[in-house]
Amino acid sequence: MSYQTYRNDMQATQLTDYRLFDGVRTRRIFAFLIDYAIIFMLTIPAAIIIAILGVLTLGLGWMLYAIIFPLVALSYVAYTMGGQQQATLGMRAMNIRLMRLDGMPVDGMLAIVHSVLFWALNTVLTPLILFASLFLDRKRTLHDLLLGTVVVRSDRLGVR
Repeated sequence: MSYQTYRNDMQATQLTDYRLFDGVRTRRIFAFLIDYAIIFMLTIPAAIIIAILGVLTLGLGWMLYAIIFPLVALSYVAYTMGGQQQATLGMRAMNIRLMRLDGMPVDGMLAIVHSVLFWALNTVLTPLILFASLFLDRKRTLHDLLLGTVVVRSDRLGVR
């Protein structure tokens, strides 16, 4: 048994501890607010770069303004949640992180799909996606259930 397999098995068995999910729902909401404040701040330099690009391309670059927010948000999520700590800056501030149920690390593509599913399901089902965390095990939302992920408290996991 390799170290990585042992580590993945340990993480999977730790997910049965109810203390990992205590207060996750509230922490997730505040992490969301922090993250989108950061994304709005990151959009400002991106808008300046697009403005310069638009002048250099005689106006063609300005079409990027239509997708500036999703572009910045998805890049932010892929880089932070898909990174080593598996958490965005807001999630780190609230001591939570995203984990896969099979114990494997979260990669950038899964982080992007997680974010896109959140917004797509939130558009279609509006508040029901958030109400699901009241009834599902481990306080998971609908997109967590579909992707086989769970959000846990990193301060109680022993990993920061």
